[in-house]
Amino acid sequence: MTPAEKNWAGNITFGARRLRTPRSEAELQEIVAAGTTIRALGTRHSFNTVADTTGELVSVAELPRVVEIDREASAVTVSAGMRFGEFAGVLHENGYALHNLGSLPHISVAGACATGTHGSGVGNSSLAGAVRAVEMVTADGRTVELRRGDADFPGAVVALGALGVVTRLTLDLVPAFDVQQWVYEDLPVSRLGDTDGFDEVMSAAYSVSLFTDWRGGPVGQVWLKRRVDSEGVRQAPAEWLGARLADGPRHPIQGMPARNCTRQEGVPGAWHQRLPHFRLEFTPSNGDELQSEYFVARRDAPAAFEALNRIRERIAPLLQICEIRTVARDELWLSPANGRDSVAFHFTWVQDTAAVTPVLGAIEEALAPFGARPHWGKVFTTSPGTLRALYGRYADFEKLMAGFDPEGKFRNDFMERHFPQ
Repeated sequence: MTPAEKNWAGNITFGARRLRTPRSEAELQEIVAAGTTIRALGTRHSFNTVADTTGELVSVAELPRVVEIDREASAVTVSAGMRFGEFAGVLHENGYALHNLGSLPHISVAGACATGTHGSGVGNSSLAGAVRAVEMVTADGRTVELRRGDADFPGAVVALGALGVVTRLTLDLVPAFDVQQWVYEDLPVSRLGDTDGFDEVMSAAYSVSLFTDWRGGPVGQVWLKRRVDSEGVRQAPAEWLGARLADGPRHPIQGMPARNCTRQEGVPGAWHQRLPHFRLEFTPSNGDELQSEYFVARRDAPAAFEALNRIRERIAPLLQICEIRTVARDELWLSPANGRDSVAFHFTWVQDTAAVTPVLGAIEEALAPFGARPHWGKVFTTSPGTLRALYGRYADFEKLMAGFDPEGKFRNDFMERHFPQ
């Protein structure tokens, strides 16, 4: 690798001495067995040093592509380095779908699952929630598979790359479905003032996202993604809960071109062409931004919203946009939605680390009463001690790491800080 090798956003310069791209599992096994310090690299969409290392980075993107559908089990096994958008169309053509997708179809399956990345929907778990099996190359070069029901499985899905280099994942499938997407503008903030009102808004469609700039006034946009069910295609009312239907396609950030976004205005389309916010054919260049995200229990969402609203004058000057989404609970040990139905407050910042960092501290202080858990792949300043208290299986994960990687081959500065030996 060269000193100029960076992540997608350009805020992290990788410190690895080289990048390895094996083309077979046997080659990967040799690399891992012989290596001393290794981290797996996905599509570089992390905004912190979770994927960095001073040793070798290993990408599995060049391993043979696998998309194996098991119709009897309603499951698919895919190569870990594949991007969601690269195989979603194959699933749809075969009559299947994933339960949800993130806002970008360009992220890798392994990277998204390893960090707890998600879409939205009160009944929809994170992308990792669909995982039923993980196959990885461990520190000694062996290939190991863990399946749902195995004692260690809940610790091996959202695992931050700390147990091995993931090569394949098996995911749950559901029958294929179509989605209509609408955007409403200027939702009165009063609609989010209590739990019932907040749930009414966030339960209005299969997937709901709120976008706000925290400058006061109404919530700028509400994106509603409705499944086309037995009642068929519907028309959207011009007014909904005090918000008005957009008169054309929208981008979440005012002034940005909507042509890069998935089709809106209620035009029905396949799940993989509507659940993400952005089109697969629009390949994002390096994003001039930073991202942070914090998860709180859904029942605390109105109070958390108000806590953030009280510090909006600190947030707004550095913010590009904030997205608010829901994530159903799971039992994965390090999932930010572990044990509680959650609401995630996602912040897209200008790329100014020195200016953003103290604002993160203010946000974390405001959300501390609600046990806010940061997204593992985004920028945050939450202390390791605080994180430990937020996860009931933190110590169990440390034991799991020690068992899989006793010599610390997959450790890096990020893991040393948050999971010290």
